[in-house]
Amino acid sequence: MTAPLSTLAAPPAAPLAIGPHTVRPPVVLAPMAGITNAPFRTLCREFSGGKGLFVSEMITTRALVERNEKTMQLIHFDATETPRSIQLYGVDPVTVGKAVRMIVDEGLADHIDLNFGCPVPKVTRRGGGSALPYKRPLLRAILREAVSNAGDLPVTMKMRKGIDDDHLTCLDAGRIAVEEGVTAIALHGRTAAQHYGGTADWDAIARLKEHVPEIPVLGNGDIWSADDALRMVRETGCDGVVVGRGCLGRPWLFGDLVAAFEGHGEPARPTLREVAGVMRRHAELLGEWIGDEARGVIDFRKHVAWYLKGFSVGSELRKRLAITSSLAELDELMAGLDLDQPWPDGADGPRGRTSGNNRVVLPDGWLKDPYDCAGIGADAELDTSGG
Repeated sequence: MTAPLSTLAAPPAAPLAIGPHTVRPPVVLAPMAGITNAPFRTLCREFSGGKGLFVSEMITTRALVERNEKTMQLIHFDATETPRSIQLYGVDPVTVGKAVRMIVDEGLADHIDLNFGCPVPKVTRRGGGSALPYKRPLLRAILREAVSNAGDLPVTMKMRKGIDDDHLTCLDAGRIAVEEGVTAIALHGRTAAQHYGGTADWDAIARLKEHVPEIPVLGNGDIWSADDALRMVRETGCDGVVVGRGCLGRPWLFGDLVAAFEGHGEPARPTLREVAGVMRRHAELLGEWIGDEARGVIDFRKHVAWYLKGFSVGSELRKRLAITSSLAELDELMAGLDLDQPWPDGADGPRGRTSGNNRVVLPDGWLKDPYDCAGIGADAELDTSGG
């Protein structure tokens, strides 16, 4: 599963400090709804040799406080996961504070990340995710409640550049975060209006790093390879990288990242046989986690196209693989693949969602005044977590 050494030299091997936790090398798995559950984190962590930080998918604070059944499953961590990292989404400061206090009192995690970056309409129409930092007082109130209730647990945040190019918020939000005791900030170099289209603005990451030198800044956006991660650190001066879509169907990317940052990087280029082995294990882990083989395989379906990107499979077999409902059926279909295929040239590069939107769904009058937070309360909280 190897290829020639990376063409980029590794940057200085500075560890990333997240409160009392040292993340070495400074590589973080981005929270992704419906993706970064315990099975996927297990795969990524295995390929990294246990190095890095792996964050849960988004957990809504209301659902956590109300002990929603699905949410309580999503906050399950494998016994080998350390530190345990939960990402919370919330709009109401009081509810966020209660959720953080619950995590502390019940020992549910070792690190809390706050989501101010999600651009999907069901979140932004309630004023949450990437819409929220525009309301500066509300952002401050949420961060204050989170940090004051977190005790010794570090609180970090993930955000975007802003709502659109006319409503950029990341510099103001970064300064508020520093003032309220946030431990580190991750910036996705796109606006909410861009969704996942276009090219990530790495210059924005560099500007934020200059603006808040007091705490670590992590860069996110368009990291498709270990070389991309090294280049981002070199070009922006950021303290680490957050990788999302680049690892879809490629959990071994975390092995590449660790090797590259440690200066002995040989990127993995697995054969289809090796990829099929990872696919089988992923589906099996999902079934064990859910407690039902069929439901696990059904949940795995969304990953099939990502794993097989670039390989010669055939449209009919691809369709059948995407509707499997048992491990035996998955095994039978994968046995029909040309498993000796080498890693294809077309398998590298962008994956996952790549389209833009150019329209952000916001509450009525949201953009009239960044300091008017009237009418935002507990009723804006989502009652379910994950994808």
